[in-house]
Amino acid sequence: MRRPFAWLSGAVAAVLAAAALVFALAIEPEPRVPQRDEVSTADIDRAVALVKLHDPRRLPYGQLRVLTLGERDVDLLVRHAVRRWLGAPTRVQLTAGRLRLQASVALPWGRWLNVDLALRQTDTLPVVDRLRVGRLPLPPALALPLLRELAARHGVRTDTLLELRALERVTLTPGQMALSYRIEPDTTKRLRSALVTPEGQQRLRAYQERLAELTQGMSGGAAPLAQLMPPLFALAAQRGAADGNALAENRAALRVLTLYANDRPLGLLLPDAYDWPRPRPMSVTLRQREDLALHFLISAVISAEAGSPLADTVGLWKELSDARQGGSGFSFDDLAADRAGTRLGERAVRDPAALQARLAAGLTDADLLPPIGDLPTQLSEKQFARRFGAVGSAAYNRVLADIEARIDALPLLQ
Repeated sequence: MRRPFAWLSGAVAAVLAAAALVFALAIEPEPRVPQRDEVSTADIDRAVALVKLHDPRRLPYGQLRVLTLGERDVDLLVRHAVRRWLGAPTRVQLTAGRLRLQASVALPWGRWLNVDLALRQTDTLPVVDRLRVGRLPLPPALALPLLRELAARHGVRTDTLLELRALERVTLTPGQMALSYRIEPDTTKRLRSALVTPEGQQRLRAYQERLAELTQGMSGGAAPLAQLMPPLFALAAQRGAADGNALAENRAALRVLTLYANDRPLGLLLPDAYDWPRPRPMSVTLRQREDLALHFLISAVISAEAGSPLADTVGLWKELSDARQGGSGFSFDDLAADRAGTRLGERAVRDPAALQARLAAGLTDADLLPPIGDLPTQLSEKQFARRFGAVGSAAYNRVLADIEARIDALPLLQ
């Protein structure tokens, strides 16, 4: 009896020692990648230009196309994707034939997992060349299964994406990535379907059907946002309590409501939705204005999906665009709606169940947006420059501080 017991004790001690060593090598006291929230209106300009240039609806089927992204483009895309999934800061570096991705994942006890992943260019798609967690080197073969599992947990069906075979080659050069791809007639439809899990489809359908019921029972051509949100988020509270994922319910409700307010069918996101019940077309309003509701909802959904810095920058970019020749002008009341929507999106992520309960209890316009009638509006580019100089000036920042103070006074958005 003593020999087996001694052997078992030794084996347990060896396993514990190995685990302690792995823990010591993998877990670190500080992040190697700092938090970086900067995103500029120039970044949004470039993204919009790239989307227009590579709009699949305008491309001939079967033709080889090349999308060239700079290092900053790739860095921003990865940063916002990983931020949504893990809340972790990342950094991407592109060199000849290699892509290096670093991420710092916060652990509950004040320690960090610092992940360092390197991809190597091949004749087709890159392969994992190196994987380290802290000071612990891991087999590169582990990286792809781990990434697939992570993606699956967050609604991305990687196997379906790979089956599309639209992407033929990735070329890595210093500071640039070139993606060679072909679009076939069903590529866009299959891509959209791959990005939404069956569970996600069920969530979207639940809110689409609830919205259809609501609007069929409403009269007139306008639907106040404060009237639509309570029943949708009452459903979110019910479903969140059942499935334990209040955040996913909030995101689904905001997606459906935002597409509806923008007069866009849910089928743009999920082709199967064209066969679902459709809400009656109505103008969604906030303080009796359709544009304020759109600003509010777009900022809310961007904030809930991709973070507040991006939502703020998109709102500012829109106002700067409006101030240019031919636009409606720079409007601080629109910026106030943007900021209020961003705050709602922040709370949808930070405190999802509490927000559901509060919205389900009933709303007025004043709960969502403070008084804005006295804010400067519809300023041309010259008028804006004459009154405020430039974005970030002292005069501009004073108006922004006033807007923030007004929003701070709203209990819902705190």
